[in-house]
Amino acid sequence: MQPPVLHKLLQQTLWLSAQRSVFWKEQRALIISDVHLGKTGHFRKAGIAVPQQVYKEDLQRLVSLLHYFNPERLIVVGDFFHSKENRELELFKRWRRDFTSLPIHLVKGNHDILEKQWYKEAAIELHDESLLIEPFYFSHDRCDNASHYSFCGHLHPGVTVNGLGKQSLRLPCFYFTNEYCVLPAFSKFTGTATVQIKKGDTIFAIAEKSLMKL
Repeated sequence: MQPPVLHKLLQQTLWLSAQRSVFWKEQRALIISDVHLGKTGHFRKAGIAVPQQVYKEDLQRLVSLLHYFNPERLIVVGDFFHSKENRELELFKRWRRDFTSLPIHLVKGNHDILEKQWYKEAAIELHDESLLIEPFYFSHDRCDNASHYSFCGHLHPGVTVNGLGKQSLRLPCFYFTNEYCVLPAFSKFTGTATVQIKKGDTIFAIAEKSLMKL
């Protein structure tokens, strides 16, 4: 794993990882968004041949991050799961048994539609609309909180990087503005939406296993 990149914000220490996560040092919290667990199973159930290896690789990256940062809590800024219960979510419950002491906070996203009892059995604390941990505000699809700096997901932000010979790549990214941060989708089985960069914005593009500050 590439060493994380330091980003200071409101006197808080954030370590950004190319593995699509943020470690908030002062709270010892690992922050991720748009994991979409169960998405590959959802597609296979619909007759679309998506390999389950994608799902397993996402979970393994999460395991690696938990071992690397040793957080005291995991904050998921929405869309931890993709749809209704399927076999992959049963595999997640087994994975959860290996991390029973880790508090998991989920700010519900539009894809988090499982029954509340399911989250309870998986020892996941639900936050229906938002989570406030000073000085930050977490909401899945709203980054317009007037009183606090916000972290959101949902958009799966990406940025276009131009090279020589009219070559270009669209890469997932961390998108920091003066008021909010849009987190990259943790799952690699997602598309990206190109963000419109304004003066004063800070972008960290994710190129495979490394971060590039633009």
